[in-house]
Amino acid sequence: MISFILMVNKQGQTRCSKYYQWLPMEERVALESEIIRKCLSRSELQCSFLEYRGYKTIYRRYASLFFIIGTKPDIDAAQVGGENKENELGLLEFIHNLVETMDKWAGSICELDIMYQLEEVHFILDEMVMNGYIVETCKGATLKAIDLLERESRKGEAMFK
Repeated sequence: MISFILMVNKQGQTRCSKYYQWLPMEERVALESEIIRKCLSRSELQCSFLEYRGYKTIYRRYASLFFIIGTKPDIDAAQVGGENKENELGLLEFIHNLVETMDKWAGSICELDIMYQLEEVHFILDEMVMNGYIVETCKGATLKAIDLLERESRKGEAMFK
């Protein structure tokens, strides 16, 4: 199960974060800063997977952005004492799919697109991931919902002019 998704720039500033398990704000801030520091300090020759504080962390860098996914074992697996059986390569492929979807939506996704259109970025994440589980990987289906949202918002703007 996905616990969190982070989008971070090269300086370590979080541009978008989405959590699927509740954490107190102090713990979120500490966890984010530690994981971001670990991911940024690794070289390109090192593996894109690391384990930290019980989280299996998968990250990938695209241009000036790092996309970081943290997973923890499911609740039923954790009770039995099981390990985190999330497929790292599957999540790495999901990151790639997410970036391709955002590229198709915004042209070439960059830090400014995430900062100035944060609501749409969260909407894309909500379309693709629900309660920590990946529910949609089809770029067309995800972008169709965004297109409908944008079309309806343009109708509302035209109505009040």
